Amino acid sequence: MQTSAGWYQSLILARPRAVLAILVVALLVMGWQSRHFALDASADALLLEDDEDLQVFRATQSGYRTQDLLVVTFNPGGDLFSDAALDRLAELRDELKQIPSVASIFSLLEVPMLTSSDTGLADMGDNVPTLGTARGRVDRAQAREEVMTSAVFSELIISRDGKTTALLLSLKDDPQLLELFAERQTLRAEARQGQLTESEVARLAAVEAQYDRVKSDFDAARHDDIVAIRAILDRYRPASTLHLGGVPMIADDMIVFIGSDLVTFGAGVLAFIIATLALIFRRWRWVLLPLASCFFAGVVMLGVLGLANWKVTVISSNFISLMLIITMSMNMHLIVRYRQLRADLPDADHVDLIRQTVARMVRPCLYTALTTIIGFSSLVFSGIKPVIDFGWMMSLGLVVTFTTSFLLFPALLAAIGNLADDGRADSPVAVTRALAGFTQRRGQLVLVASAVVAAVSAVGVARLEVENSFINYFRESTEIYRGMRLIDEQLGGTTPLEVLLHLAEPEDVEDEDDECADFSKLTEEEQEECEDLGFGEEPEGDKADYWFTATRVDRIKAVHDYLDSLPEVGKVLSLASVLRVGERINDGKPFTPFELAILYKRIPPDLRASLIDPYVSIERDEARITLRIADSMPELRRDALLKRIHSDLRAKLEVPAEEYTVTGIMVLYNNMLQSLFQSQIQTLGVVMAGIALMFLVLFRSVTLAIIGIVPNVLAAGFVLGLMGLAGVPLDMMTITIAAISIGIAVDNAIHYIYRFREELPLAGGDYEKTLEVCHANIGRAVLYTSITIIFGFSILVFSNFIPTIYFGVLTAVAMFAALIAALTLLPKLILLTRPFKADAAVQSAA
Repeated sequence: MQTSAGWYQSLILARPRAVLAILVVALLVMGWQSRHFALDASADALLLEDDEDLQVFRATQSGYRTQDLLVVTFNPGGDLFSDAALDRLAELRDELKQIPSVASIFSLLEVPMLTSSDTGLADMGDNVPTLGTARGRVDRAQAREEVMTSAVFSELIISRDGKTTALLLSLKDDPQLLELFAERQTLRAEARQGQLTESEVARLAAVEAQYDRVKSDFDAARHDDIVAIRAILDRYRPASTLHLGGVPMIADDMIVFIGSDLVTFGAGVLAFIIATLALIFRRWRWVLLPLASCFFAGVVMLGVLGLANWKVTVISSNFISLMLIITMSMNMHLIVRYRQLRADLPDADHVDLIRQTVARMVRPCLYTALTTIIGFSSLVFSGIKPVIDFGWMMSLGLVVTFTTSFLLFPALLAAIGNLADDGRADSPVAVTRALAGFTQRRGQLVLVASAVVAAVSAVGVARLEVENSFINYFRESTEIYRGMRLIDEQLGGTTPLEVLLHLAEPEDVEDEDDECADFSKLTEEEQEECEDLGFGEEPEGDKADYWFTATRVDRIKAVHDYLDSLPEVGKVLSLASVLRVGERINDGKPFTPFELAILYKRIPPDLRASLIDPYVSIERDEARITLRIADSMPELRRDALLKRIHSDLRAKLEVPAEEYTVTGIMVLYNNMLQSLFQSQIQTLGVVMAGIALMFLVLFRSVTLAIIGIVPNVLAAGFVLGLMGLAGVPLDMMTITIAAISIGIAVDNAIHYIYRFREELPLAGGDYEKTLEVCHANIGRAVLYTSITIIFGFSILVFSNFIPTIYFGVLTAVAMFAALIAALTLLPKLILLTRPFKADAAVQSAA
């Protein structure tokens, strides 16, 4: 301790104004860098690092060139097919078309009226009648029937009850952004394999920077367009009921939520800090000094994030409030220690009191910071990128907090100087005194109650699940929730899933239904049709001319029908959907391969682009079946559903594993959810090992290491068990609770054990008396800091993101349990094991 004291005496306490000047410069520099601080709400929040399914998904999206979609649901409040409703729908569509990022809109007005118009099929050609172009020639009752029973448009364009229609807004891509993204992914993949040259490393850095700039501009423009779309929708309310949905809207709203949470949490925690400090200490310096530390640590951390281009996601949006809470907690320990020393040594020099405070607190605070860092850094084992980033972000934040507390706080305190009437010994706290007495008199009850809590928690932990609804991540009052709920229940589900069928066939397999296979059986007119398509004795036509064989079509239909039969599945779209629409017109007769080839050639290009090309890749011999899952279905079990699909495709439909691929957002989301159990075990294991090591280094005692860990593991197990019993699932936020709770709560154990060891010699080796003394001094600090942390986390209930609310409430519960355990179970274990050498302690005191 002498080295630490001398260092502070000569560099910090002797020249506090010089230290403050340096820190002010650092604050200005970091404040300037904080202008680069940015938010990110990309879909990466649902992804696992190095997920092979992610590469398949991205390849599929690239191969079929799917565009981002916004969905506007429109309910006119009356007959959807009336002139008034259709006119209003047309006005809405035309206004939305003026939005710069909208490439095209498909609505009820663009649905082909194949059976409900007065135009025969032979006369349609390129002029297919729709409600938008030929409303007068369309029978409305038949049109309603045609759309609501359509294999393509039912639950895509019109709801199950026929009261709501959807406008599908295809959004424009940014070619430069797509190009940069593709190059970035390629370079990143090579980097993971260690194959980058020096020039490629430099290129990757340049691409990353350019991608961030372009995406920032793209997101800003997209945000402006979404705001404009909402303004248009507002003009059509309340005469009509409208909702906006789609991934781009969710991502944009998440940015708004993150920004709102940062402001709400920061302001809420700041107000709470001021109120708490004023209530507890009732002196202006003990309010302003911790506030200065919190402000300095927060600005420096924002500057670091801006300098490193480290974006904050919804997972890490509460990092500012957490840093403020932890900084205040550490400052409160310093304040309580200083006031106690001043009461014990009333004639001591002010600077000497600061020196003693720092000398006595730096070691326990260092180890508490390290254990908390271990708690946060263990999150890197989750495999979920935003969770990993949150872990590293908070670990770095703890370094900033500790440095601030032991540089800025003592320098400010020394610069302020001594005020005779400011600061006094804190009066005993009734709560800690009561807990001390209860532990002494009812120690056995404490042990029994702890065992019961452990047993019940084990039952609850065994019931933990990872199945949850993405819809339920948001408050019911938000547009995200309302829009997704409507789409989920009335318009075919929300969570996308895709099945790719790899349909390559041997070239020597002759399709018996191929009507062009034998010219001798064809009329002269049919032979001319075949020759026009490229068939003949030496076929040289396009691959499309031969692709639509009965074998391929039958397999597509079989898989489509199977998927459509699953209760969890909403809307299913594939080539089979289009064929069934055509078969209704064809008097219910299936098309032959010959007829399919003719239709594929002669269908209008715009219809082919929208109805066939998204579901067939002739070049890759591949068919794509898209489906949406009813995310709000209570019985939904994603992992079980995916396993059942794989099993049934192989066993029931006899599709070899190598001839299909299941991909989509649901697969990626499920991968993330299923990784949570494993990562929970890994993170807790890392935290336990790291904290045990900290205790061994600090106290050099296996017994004390166990004693210090047990109460905190009990608290973490209690909150996990509570989640299991209450049916609260693990998700990307709640996965962090146990590790963070142990990492923060173990600070109580370190401070208590450290002070117990320090006070024991002064009490003549009397454990009972030492317990009372520790509850009166360090117990007070533990109570104050725990209350601060509990209420600080409770502020998260004001978030619009439900997992953040769960995170705040459950972490607060864990911290409360840890507080009770630290002031009951921990001292009882110390009394039982008596880990300190009392005789040596007495001799030391003498």
